[in-house]
Amino acid sequence: MYKLYCRSFQQVMKVSAAFLPWRVPELITGENSVAQLPGLITKRGVASVLIITDKGIVAAGLIDGLLEGLDREKVRYIVYDKTTPNPTIDQIEEALQLYHEKDCSGVIAFGGGSPMDCAKGVGARVARPTKCISAMRGILKVRNNIPPLFAVPTTAGTGSEATLACVVSNHQTHEKYALMDPALIPHVAVLDPLLTVNLPNHLTATTGMDALTHAVEAYIGKSTTKQTRQWSIEAVKLIFDNLYEAYSNGGNVRARDDMQKAAYLAGMAFTRAYVGNVHAIAHTLSGFYNVPHGLANAVILPHVLEYYGEAVHESLATLAEAAGVSKVSDTTEQKAQAFIQAIKTLNEKMDTPSTVGCIVERDIPLMVKRALQEANPLYPVPKIFGKKEMEAIIRRIGG
Repeated sequence: MYKLYCRSFQQVMKVSAAFLPWRVPELITGENSVAQLPGLITKRGVASVLIITDKGIVAAGLIDGLLEGLDREKVRYIVYDKTTPNPTIDQIEEALQLYHEKDCSGVIAFGGGSPMDCAKGVGARVARPTKCISAMRGILKVRNNIPPLFAVPTTAGTGSEATLACVVSNHQTHEKYALMDPALIPHVAVLDPLLTVNLPNHLTATTGMDALTHAVEAYIGKSTTKQTRQWSIEAVKLIFDNLYEAYSNGGNVRARDDMQKAAYLAGMAFTRAYVGNVHAIAHTLSGFYNVPHGLANAVILPHVLEYYGEAVHESLATLAEAAGVSKVSDTTEQKAQAFIQAIKTLNEKMDTPSTVGCIVERDIPLMVKRALQEANPLYPVPKIFGKKEMEAIIRRIGG
C-alpha cells in the first residue's frame, strides 16, 4: 500500500512538472568566456553584486580576472569567501547580511556546488525574507523571483548551474536537505573550461562521478521524458570519453570542456527527472560525517545499482551502449553488469574507495530514517526501498 502511495505521488509530480515555470539559463561557453560576464551583468542593469565563493578559489587567483572586469564595468561587488563543503544555514545567513549591507542587486556564484548552493540559499532568502531556510525545505516553497543569479562553475560535477536544487546542511542536527524550486535555477551559466584545468585530481574524479550519478539516476527513474533521457545519454557518453583523461591530464582543455558540458546536461536532466536513492544516502552520509558529496555518490552508486537488480537492466544496458563498455553480442543483463563494472573500474583507476570507514553503528537507525524520508515518496526510483533495504545498503557502503 505504501509503495502504491509513493508511485501515485510521483505520477502527480511528473504530470505537474509540465506546468512548472522552467527556466533555461543563458549560456556563455568557451575558453575565457568568464571575461564576458561583467559586460552582461551591466547590460542586465545590475549595479552591485555579492560574489559567493570559497577561500581556496580566492587564494588560487581564479576570481581575479572577474574582479578586474567588474571594476572596468564599474559594477560594485563584495566577496563572501567563507563557504565550506556542504554549506550551512549559518553561512547563508552571513552572506545574506552582506548582500543587504552592500545594497546588492545580484549574486554571482563562483566555484563548485557549495558556493552555488550558498548563493541559491541567499537568493531564496531575498525572495522570501520572512521565511527561514528550513521553512523552504522541500518542493516549491520559494515561488517568488530571486535576484539575478550568475553561476560560474569551477568544477565539472554538480550541474548546479542548471538546476532547481539548493542543498544545505544543519550542523547542529546533522541534517542535509534540499530546497527545490524552479525559481532557484540560475539566470546565466558560464562554462569556461580554463577555470577547471588546475582542479586537483581527486576533485576532478569525485565531481565527475557526481555528474555521472546525476545522469544515471535521472535516466533510470520513472519520471523521465524523451528530452531528459537524451540529456542523460549524452552526458554518460561524454563522461566515459573524457573523465579519466581530465583526471590524468588536467591540462587537456578539450576534455575539461566536454566534462563541463556533461555536468550541465546531467544537471538539466535530473532537475526535471529527479535523482534517487544514491542521493538520499549520500546526503545523509554528508550530513552525519561531512563526506564530500561527489565522493559519497562515487562510492554509493555501484552498490545501489547492483541492489536494484533486474529493475534497471534495460536502462543500464542502454547506458552501457552509450558509454561503449559492452559488446553487441551481450545480453541485456550482461550489458547492465558491464556498465556497473565500468563504474567500479573508473573509480579504481582514479583511486576512489569502494566503501567509507566513517559510519558509526549507533548512527545507522537515524541515517536509515533520514534517507527514507528524503527518498520517499518524492524520488521516482526504479525500486522503492524500505528500512531493510536501506539499512543493507548503508552497511554495505560502510564496509
